[in-house]
Amino acid sequence: MPTDREGIVLPRGEALGHIAFAMRTAIEAVGQNTLRASLTSLGILFGVASVIAMLAIGRGAEQEILEQMRLLGSNNVIVAPIVVQKEAQLKDNSSASKPSKKTFTPGLTYADAQALQDVIPQVEATSAEVVLNTMLTREGRTRSGKLVGVDTSYFRLMNLAIAEGQQFSADQFRQGRAVALIGQGVRTRFFTTEDPIGKTIKVGYNWLTVIGVLEDRPIDAENAQRLGIRDANMDVYVPVPTLLLRYRNRAMVTQKEVAAAARSEYVSIDQQAQADPEKEAEKRNMNQLDRIIIKVSEARYVASVADITQRMLARRHNTVIDFEVSVPELLLKQEQRTRTIFNIVLGAIASISLIVGGIGIMNIMLASILERIREIGVRRAVGATRRDILMQFLTEAVLISVAGGVAGILVGGGLSYGIEHFAGIKTIVSVISIVVAFGVSFAVGLCFGIVPAYRAALKDPVECLRYE
Repeated sequence: MPTDREGIVLPRGEALGHIAFAMRTAIEAVGQNTLRASLTSLGILFGVASVIAMLAIGRGAEQEILEQMRLLGSNNVIVAPIVVQKEAQLKDNSSASKPSKKTFTPGLTYADAQALQDVIPQVEATSAEVVLNTMLTREGRTRSGKLVGVDTSYFRLMNLAIAEGQQFSADQFRQGRAVALIGQGVRTRFFTTEDPIGKTIKVGYNWLTVIGVLEDRPIDAENAQRLGIRDANMDVYVPVPTLLLRYRNRAMVTQKEVAAAARSEYVSIDQQAQADPEKEAEKRNMNQLDRIIIKVSEARYVASVADITQRMLARRHNTVIDFEVSVPELLLKQEQRTRTIFNIVLGAIASISLIVGGIGIMNIMLASILERIREIGVRRAVGATRRDILMQFLTEAVLISVAGGVAGILVGGGLSYGIEHFAGIKTIVSVISIVVAFGVSFAVGLCFGIVPAYRAALKDPVECLRYE
């Protein structure tokens, strides 16, 4: 045992010396059998790479869901009308004499949105949304687009920030003035070289004055369709009264609409099928609003507000369920739980590779002991203790496992990049996942190397020297 000049024992220096010597011996042993050590660490490599890729996919999915929650707005409840599809069927003469009882429903109206905010105390704000397909025209350039009628609270509820200008004032909203907010896409196409604030753009048959421009918010089409999020970049937003007064109010049936409906009865089914399905759906939609967004004051009230909204609208619509109430945040959390379960299953599969790799390390270390029995006897004869032999073989097992773990981290990072690049699945390799993977590889080498190392330490030095 090493001592200083005064004969005081230095246990820390002794321990560091033993570890350094065991590390040098392990590196020499692995270097003499590089191919065998590499093949042994393949199981750890694949297991760690799988863990890295699995954690990267899980982290990417979590980040994507958080971004979607931010786009949808927190604590929001969405009410949307159920548009009845008109299908052409043969009439049964036998049932013609049995008239069915029909209950009148006004559909989803602006009065519903106001009533929900006035009656339910946990509702912080509501915003109506009406969407019309129209044409945008300015200086000889024409493009199809969507005109969206909203309340002043809509932009706050949907996390839409205004980059330039201002949103609708109380007077502009109440009087239904011809003002509009445009997205960045509309500005890029129609106001390429000038400031759009204060300029006019023709939307449909009316000229609207631009008072603000929304910030750019990129979103892919798949998420927009699945979550019901509007692509604000190519939309023109106006106050709800402006759209209902100056464009179309579906709650009011005009003589022009009656004549158009009468003419459509003579159109063949094939011609109707060839028409634009989005425009056909808009014609069939007799609801005054396309959607109501409800902002709940606290997250704990979201479920109860959704239930009260369902009951309240059912009474207002004469027990006709021509609407659906959904909570996007709960749907996203359910999707997150599903992905978490899927990631756990992937982790269990990846752990099998780690166990197989650990068994391979144990097997190769047991075989290595048989090959190096005389080495063990010589080391014991020259003064090595059982602890030294234990540390030597245990360090060798940990070294093989950690080398496979480091290679697995590199392979896992490359695999995550390939998944994101080719499969289009968002992945994030975090520092925590790298630390976890390194720790797992170290623990596997320690757990599966302890038994062979302990068996080597228990060898009798005399029998080891006699072994042929």
